[in-house]
Amino acid sequence: MRKVLTLVLALAIAMSASVAMAAPVTLVYAEVNPLDTIVGQIAQAFKSKVEEISGGEVKIDVQAGGVLGTEAQLLDGMLGGGDTVDIMRISAFALSSYGCQKAMLLSIPYTFVSREHFWKFANSELAAEFLAEPSTIGLPLRGLCYGEEGFRHFFFKDAVTGLKDLKGKKIRVSEDPVMTGMVRNLGANPTVVNFTELYSALQTGVTDAAEQPIANYRSNAFQEVAPYLLLDGHTLGAVQLIIADTGWNKLNEQQRGWVMEAAKFASNENAKNAEAAEKKVLDELKAGGTHVVEVENKAEWVAACQETIKANTSSQATLYQQIVDLQ
Repeated sequence: MRKVLTLVLALAIAMSASVAMAAPVTLVYAEVNPLDTIVGQIAQAFKSKVEEISGGEVKIDVQAGGVLGTEAQLLDGMLGGGDTVDIMRISAFALSSYGCQKAMLLSIPYTFVSREHFWKFANSELAAEFLAEPSTIGLPLRGLCYGEEGFRHFFFKDAVTGLKDLKGKKIRVSEDPVMTGMVRNLGANPTVVNFTELYSALQTGVTDAAEQPIANYRSNAFQEVAPYLLLDGHTLGAVQLIIADTGWNKLNEQQRGWVMEAAKFASNENAKNAEAAEKKVLDELKAGGTHVVEVENKAEWVAACQETIKANTSSQATLYQQIVDLQ
């Protein structure tokens, strides 16, 4: 009997050792921008923290620079149940096209008056409600945290000095009713162009202008073909990390806790570093010859966009007001 018990104990110890030595869980993280961008740094912070606190039990395979596809392609793949990508960084309002109505409120022009305003939202209970929206409505993914890549601004092929100069300009938009409405309200002509074709569209005159956060403007070399940057800050470039259910289900409860802790860390690092990183890029652009115009008074811009603001917030007016009141 003693020999049997000894054998059972030995087997149990061997099985425990086998479990302890099991291969780590690897999650693929997709980022469409290079690692040296503001959002690329979010990926790096997340990866380093997960691997540190898990002791290497959870590894993050960051695939940056769009090597796995565009944001839309990656998101479609995740929502379709594919397992190529577990985690990705998306524009915070990208899910509005997939039924996330709350997410749309983050793209309303002139909502966030400052970075501080955005981070009050991002660290609030309200943000947790927004991050949970995809799984709440049945999408196979969940939000992990928010971040930002700076305010979005317009840039042009030709010189501009203010709102009056937008009249009649062909400004690139995605197929988004909020962006389309805003551009039209500002007196310009919204022109749908795929982002991957934007550089050539500006170069050939298919479009006269576009808009992006400053870091993306520089990382895509748009200053080469549209060297006039108008700092109107119409929306904040809010982003979020999302994880597919297929990736989430690879993790046990402890591992999920590590992932959530790392997401919070990455968000906090982004909050500390994004403004300085953006300022560095802007200084480099100015030194390189980009013409930068500051919009000192945004009142006329906000007034011009009231039609689009009201049309896209009326069905969620109370919720939208809660975001506004956080300023």
